[in-house]
Amino acid sequence: MNNFRTNTTVAHITPFAVFMLFIALVPVAAIKNSALPWWRSAPEHWVYPLQTLACGLLIAFFWKNYTFKPSRGFVLATIFAVVGIVAWVIPAELYRMMDIARGGGGKGIPLIGFVARDEGFDPTIFEHDRFWYPLVIIMRFIRMVVVVPLVEEILWRGWLMRWLVSNDEKPFTSVQTGTHNWKAFVITTAAVVFVHSKEDWLGALIFGSLMYYLCVRTRSLAACVCMHAVANLLLGIYVLKTRQWGFW
Repeated sequence: MNNFRTNTTVAHITPFAVFMLFIALVPVAAIKNSALPWWRSAPEHWVYPLQTLACGLLIAFFWKNYTFKPSRGFVLATIFAVVGIVAWVIPAELYRMMDIARGGGGKGIPLIGFVARDEGFDPTIFEHDRFWYPLVIIMRFIRMVVVVPLVEEILWRGWLMRWLVSNDEKPFTSVQTGTHNWKAFVITTAAVVFVHSKEDWLGALIFGSLMYYLCVRTRSLAACVCMHAVANLLLGIYVLKTRQWGFW
């Protein structure tokens, strides 16, 4: 167990792998029938909280394997977070405003995100419950703002970028975080894009490119986690305000 816990590669990959397994569980568990109880018709409402807890525990378990320092670049990270998330939501927001203006039924362009985003993780099924509704929202924000930034940046910037630079000829831990390599940029950014749905590809490309530049500029995994966390916080606020649940 101790060897498993101190294996740096395992520590960087496992939380993300478990995270994706939970996502794959949702369509398997879902039975789209509004007459059924929520835990059967909308299993994401119990799968994602379990995912949050499981991945949070894994990150805590492997914590000593991660190098977040130096702690710098947070102002730039915040600026990039705002720019990145605005670029991410603008196509859907333009589509929403135009669709409202023309009375609905407009044709979208999925590959640039110019589509309706009103179907997704919808917490309003608990809207009239004074206990469950705020709890669902709180757990959703913990997932978005804490767990997702850690899980993804530990994998993409903490491991994959460095492993690609090392060419597997030396331990990836010998490569400083943020070391630039065009192969690392292309593969890491492409991976970030393709783990998202096609409606998010353009946003993920812009966001992933900004994140890569931030990582190279600051050499700080902490800055990358900060950018991701701020961006997801802003996205969560936007989703609650517009009810564009497809971004969740």
